[in-house]
Amino acid sequence: MALSQAGTLEPEEASPRTRQRMQESTPTGTAELQLSPEQGERRAGAARQLRVLLTPLAVAGRRLPQKRLLGAYGGGGAEGRAPAGKRLCLEPAPALPSPRQPAPASPPATPPAGTPAGHGLDGAWEADSDGSDAGDAPPDGYSQLSAYERKRLKNITENAKFFAALKLHESAARLHQIATKRQSHVTKRAKPKKAEDETVRRRSMRLQRVEPSGIPMPEMPAQPEAEEYPQVPAGPLPMVPEDQMENSKLTEDLLTTWMRISEMKANDTEKCTCDMKRYQDSLNSMVLREDNIKKVVKYRVCSMALHPSESIIFVAAGDKSGQIGLWNVNSKSEGAHVFIPHNYPVSCMHFSPFNPAQLLSLSNDTLRCGDVTKAVFDEICRSEQSLSSFDFLEDNASTAIVGHWDGDVTVVDRRTPGTSSELSADIGFKRTRTVHVHPVNKQYFIAAGSTDVCIYDVRYLKSKGNKPVSSLKGHTKSVASAYFSPVTGNRVVTVCADDKLRVYDTTSLSSTAAVLSTFRHNNNTGRWLTRFRAIWDPKQEDCFVVGSMARPRQIEVFQDTGKLLHSFYNLDYLGSVCSINVVHPSKNILVGGNSSGRLHVFKE
Repeated sequence: MALSQAGTLEPEEASPRTRQRMQESTPTGTAELQLSPEQGERRAGAARQLRVLLTPLAVAGRRLPQKRLLGAYGGGGAEGRAPAGKRLCLEPAPALPSPRQPAPASPPATPPAGTPAGHGLDGAWEADSDGSDAGDAPPDGYSQLSAYERKRLKNITENAKFFAALKLHESAARLHQIATKRQSHVTKRAKPKKAEDETVRRRSMRLQRVEPSGIPMPEMPAQPEAEEYPQVPAGPLPMVPEDQMENSKLTEDLLTTWMRISEMKANDTEKCTCDMKRYQDSLNSMVLREDNIKKVVKYRVCSMALHPSESIIFVAAGDKSGQIGLWNVNSKSEGAHVFIPHNYPVSCMHFSPFNPAQLLSLSNDTLRCGDVTKAVFDEICRSEQSLSSFDFLEDNASTAIVGHWDGDVTVVDRRTPGTSSELSADIGFKRTRTVHVHPVNKQYFIAAGSTDVCIYDVRYLKSKGNKPVSSLKGHTKSVASAYFSPVTGNRVVTVCADDKLRVYDTTSLSSTAAVLSTFRHNNNTGRWLTRFRAIWDPKQEDCFVVGSMARPRQIEVFQDTGKLLHSFYNLDYLGSVCSINVVHPSKNILVGGNSSGRLHVFKE
């Protein structure tokens, strides 16, 4: 079936089934469809024309126009069609009589009474309503819409009014404004884009958990500091090593050796200064061998002491965790054993010059005496102020001068009961790092502080208002150490953070000591190394030993004039900085300690 140029449906092209459907869909009282225009003209007015409404399906995002095929009562042919562009009139052909259905009655030629005006053109009755809003008159401008569209628009309008009454848009705008204000105060940092081919950053041996010797360090479990460093109780402690269960027999042998060599009296040789040629020859004879290197303590070495025995090399080392390691260098079986008498770094150690069976060690909170004859670490002094260093005021080691990190100094008498000090004096320092007693005139001691180095008379100390006997000026940064020369005390060597070593003349102890020499030396040890301390060789009045940052790693010996006399090094066995060094009082022996607890012994 097709539409002709006049807009009519061509019946001859319709199939019999199509014609039957058209007949069945015609309501009661509807005339048969016409088969040709001629038959339609003969039966005009007698047949009721069929009005068909074609509504296209809705397409998402696009509204299609609707076409209407409208018929009218009477008026067939050109007179019964709507004007061009308004309506498309379908003139049905008369339906063939069906044997099953009676012929329908002729429809009226005029629209039924009560038909609203304006429904259709030329007085045609427009019957396209579905009955849901038949009584509602279409609003202005919507006369061309179907009843369904008018119903849809009505629902949309009512819904819009309902949501407008809820004022949802105002609430949403208010919430958006609040969220915008909060976000304006927050500045998000843009994450840097990680490069795909990022170069591998260099990491120090400490971060790689590798010792300076190249041996990987064992993995330490992450534990609280209190568990890693067990708290040592106050009072006397038994001299029991940390590994007592494994090496109890060897520990007994080590302590027995210490006791035995302490009973032997050293030869009372007068201290003197030999000529420089002999001294340099003795330095050249001291070498480092593989069997003279050992890890004695677990952590960084902070202090060392060398037993005065001339038969056996017996050395003690204290580390930053409070451990003290004892090592018999001459014995391959006894080895080294570790004791824990302190909670904090062991910053200073001395064998008693009167009784070498006693080893005095100082930590932040206490000064202890390890007596091998009693197998106990006794407590001499305990203080709430942090202790930094000490030295004996007498040859019998009964009294000592103790320096504090907060700048004060105290006098301790070992003969009095209790653990309190005899005198506490404010010397005007912000910090006191080292104290050292004059080797001849025991009433004088030198203290090294932040930038101050002064000599005081212990006999005139009082709680406040102490005046120095002599001042050693010229330091621009913090001073790490200051020590008298071992024989006469006429020299003082200082190590300063301004990368200089200075030697002062303290012969006359004038108000201001004269500077004999100043020479450059790299003292920038950083936070992972113990600061350098320049110590005098007990056998040579005018020569001192100090660690070095130079490569290859070495220990340097200088004359008081600033001349470098010798460098102890070994490319095979010394690969780390030895910040703490100690020299034997009568033998050609030098021991250097590094930041991993390893000791290196140079000897003939």
